[in-house]
Amino acid sequence: MTTKAELVFIPSAGADHLISAVEIAKLILNRDERLCISILIMKLPMDFGTQSYLESLSSIPRLQFVDISVDEKTIAGFMSNKETFFMNFIESHKPKVKDFLNNSMFSRSNSRLAGFVLDMFCTPMIDVANEFCVPSYIFLTSSAAFLALCFHFESLKKEHHIDTSKYKHSNEELIIPGFKNPYPAKFLPTMATDEGAVYTMFFDLVTRFKEMKGIMVNTFADLEPLPLQSLSVPRIYPVGPVVNLKEGGHGRNSQSETESIIKWLDDQPESSVVFLCFGSMGSFDIEQINEIAIALECSGHRFLWSLRRHPPKGQIGLPSNYENVEQVLPEGFIERTNRVGKVIGWAPQVAVLSHRAVGGFVSHCGWNSVLESLYFGVPIATWPLFAEQQMNAFALVKELGVGVEIRIDYFKDFEGKHEQVDIVSAKEIESGIRLLMANGDDNEIRKKAKEMKEKAMQL
Repeated sequence: MTTKAELVFIPSAGADHLISAVEIAKLILNRDERLCISILIMKLPMDFGTQSYLESLSSIPRLQFVDISVDEKTIAGFMSNKETFFMNFIESHKPKVKDFLNNSMFSRSNSRLAGFVLDMFCTPMIDVANEFCVPSYIFLTSSAAFLALCFHFESLKKEHHIDTSKYKHSNEELIIPGFKNPYPAKFLPTMATDEGAVYTMFFDLVTRFKEMKGIMVNTFADLEPLPLQSLSVPRIYPVGPVVNLKEGGHGRNSQSETESIIKWLDDQPESSVVFLCFGSMGSFDIEQINEIAIALECSGHRFLWSLRRHPPKGQIGLPSNYENVEQVLPEGFIERTNRVGKVIGWAPQVAVLSHRAVGGFVSHCGWNSVLESLYFGVPIATWPLFAEQQMNAFALVKELGVGVEIRIDYFKDFEGKHEQVDIVSAKEIESGIRLLMANGDDNEIRKKAKEMKEKAMQL
């Protein structure tokens, strides 16, 4: 009997991280029939789309999903401190991982544990890998530029003893390895500048990256040559673009809803539609929705707009579809734009971006969305919300020239800490859309996006 080498994947909770882990796992399994993979599933108390995605998957040979959830009472004990919740959540699953390794598949005589593949936020699991004397790797669902920024700031803090929180709200421009342009401090991820437990957690995670055997990054050399050249330790493996082309049940649309969207796109001229979608966490207040609507109407461009409702106030979770979008749109908007626009709920993003009618993408600049857009040669108007998305937006506009700016220094206040909500004006949005869609195929940004598509398709 042939001995199988078993890899254990531990993605962060949430469908976006899980989807990327599944896609890279499938690629690895296709490369070597001697491998098997177990993906360990940690479930948060709130719904982040994991279950619906898992239910959408058909059986994949040599790949299994293992629920290692801890009890709700344990998780509830962490909820009193939002800043430390997530790392406590990860730590609480270590015994579950050990139990799985000790009592499950690795007791079989025809299998051996070969290593761990961890999400960046799951790096504490390296302690378990070390106990079992196997190597750990990271599969990074962010960009190589983000990794370069992480290592640079970790060096500033821990080797040069610089308090990087001084860059919060700073107008300084920084020289960062992997970036050809000076990087505005105001675009830095908040985790690198906020004081408190999250700040400490971030730098501790990055320090542990250096203990890894290697880091697989969802990128490719033609997309991020400078960031990849700036990285050396640990060994870096550009494995992208890893894109979920089938999209499955994570879309949350019925087949008829998806068919209606595609049918509408079929009736539009080539490259004429601007697609607005802000990711699985993207939603806005009514005032901001009004500004977007005004901008779309004034721009005169055809549009497909994924418009979604906030989770209930005080709750953390995914946005949901409106039962009646007309209640939150300007009066008469649907009637006035009926011939050129379509407002939808959840968007089948890959199916939309791959459609010939789509000529531009107004995006939150999550890395998965960036890769999907460039994979299909669609330029991006950048409107980042949180995490490292401002950095992705900067890279798209300033480093790669495949995007235009709507507002790069926009930060969404998910926790409701600030009474004054930042509003991006209709004029800013309209200007970005006009730049994005200008001059058809002669648009330089569109040309560069199509060049990036050709390079991605060759991999």
